[in-house]
Amino acid sequence: MASHQQVKQYLSHWLQLGKRIVIRNGEEFRQPQPVIEGDRFSKAFEDCWQEVIAAKAGTCYLEGTDQTIAELLTAEWIVEDCARCEMPVPMRIQGSPPTCCPCTDLPTWPNEEIPRPRLPVSSQTHLHDLCHRLTQTATPEDS
Repeated sequence: MASHQQVKQYLSHWLQLGKRIVIRNGEEFRQPQPVIEGDRFSKAFEDCWQEVIAAKAGTCYLEGTDQTIAELLTAEWIVEDCARCEMPVPMRIQGSPPTCCPCTDLPTWPNEEIPRPRLPVSSQTHLHDLCHRLTQTATPEDS
């Protein structure tokens, strides 16, 4: 089963590439920008996420896909990396896989010359972990 966090991360990656979220069965679209602000998701993205998971939003899905957000949050789906573009995509646990990856209608993706979409990163935590790894690998001769 895909967790709320996995589905949220899946949406955040594709929104960074310009995809939109379809709300109310195509009546409205959302494309919050920016998606990430420093070490967290932006307020615009968080507000969009809350709207998407609210019952009053109706049928919501990522543009170019057939699976609704509500479907992805059931036990029938998981989120895995696409074999072609290495971006997160929903996969059915049993049954037929989705007909295509959301990247099929992005003519410039995958593109190894630009930064890939990412998740928020805490610089302090990252630097602390890096320092910790460096001190763990230091040999007595290095001291």
